[in-house]
Amino acid sequence: MEPRNGELKEVGKLFLKLGAIAFGGPAAHIAMMEDEVVKKRKWMTHEHFLDLVGATNLIPGPNSTEMTMHCGHERAGWKGLVVAGAAFILPAVLITMVFAWLYRKYGQLPQVEPYIYGIKPAVIAIILSALISLGQKALKSIALWILGILTTAAALLGVNEILALFGCGFAGLLLYFIRNRATTANGFAPLLLLQAPLLAVQSSNLKIWLIFLKVGALLYGSGYVLFAFLDAELVAKGLLTRQELIDAVAVGQFTPGPVLSTATFVGWQLNGFWGAVAATVGIFIPSFVFVALLNPIIPKLRKSKAISAFLDAINVAAVAVIFAVAVEMSRDTLTDWRTVLIAVVSFAAVFLFKKLNSAFIVVGGAVLGYLLTLV
Repeated sequence: MEPRNGELKEVGKLFLKLGAIAFGGPAAHIAMMEDEVVKKRKWMTHEHFLDLVGATNLIPGPNSTEMTMHCGHERAGWKGLVVAGAAFILPAVLITMVFAWLYRKYGQLPQVEPYIYGIKPAVIAIILSALISLGQKALKSIALWILGILTTAAALLGVNEILALFGCGFAGLLLYFIRNRATTANGFAPLLLLQAPLLAVQSSNLKIWLIFLKVGALLYGSGYVLFAFLDAELVAKGLLTRQELIDAVAVGQFTPGPVLSTATFVGWQLNGFWGAVAATVGIFIPSFVFVALLNPIIPKLRKSKAISAFLDAINVAAVAVIFAVAVEMSRDTLTDWRTVLIAVVSFAAVFLFKKLNSAFIVVGGAVLGYLLTLV
């Protein structure tokens, strides 16, 4: 059934707004989405939202951006998928282009530390509030509690988050088979990764596009993994200096939306505006393809009892990994009484004013951060 124009417009407005105010990385972005699409708009159940989070963690690409595409698809089909993803990416890309132009012209980034100082603890409060509601739905049995605790411990000890997710998923599958020895397991086909062909081309923009297409098709993990990919692809080959790459990752961290907007900054340094466009399109295109392939089969997978057990464990693992991210963020962020105060005030605001938009929490944190740095 074709989506109504009103639905597409609703999807576009929501994810354009989230793209403009979603600071703090994938865990925070997913927390904001859960608040908007599950609690407020009721586009899907908590359980289905968790299925999408778990499935998204199993494919390459930026998790939160891919979640916007899933949510858009739930509301308005494949057109909603495209509109949601593009709307979420757009603000970060435009803001990053401005920073990239300033950086190329003046050789340095503007001072934004006082505002980021307050945004980070506010974001932690948003993540914790989402964890409470997501955890209540995911932790459905003692076995899942145990798997969740073990996955959290593994993530905090430095185990790669993808290994932790798959390990928890297969442990859940193993438990299912142990409990149902007499039944026959249903198989399922894994999704194949798309590999960009390495072509000998003359166009510098096409070269940039191919580099970032390959990165987007193979990238698992956080922005720091992206840092490692770009270091190998660009710095090691003399196309970019390491300082430029460090500044690019910094821009991705303090702009809203997906951290992969770092690609926009790098592309601009390589070949101006069109280099930025080529890098941006290249790194995000694989996510649209992966989600378009994955989304329709998730409900079918859920009908298989064996794969349902796998997805339940993956959902618990996703909550555990988000919790581990929140703990690591807290260690780095809550370093003095000011940041602790901002986190406590933000957490209280989330629970006292349940209908308060998370954008106000982010803005409030930024203002408090600026004011407290003056003390």
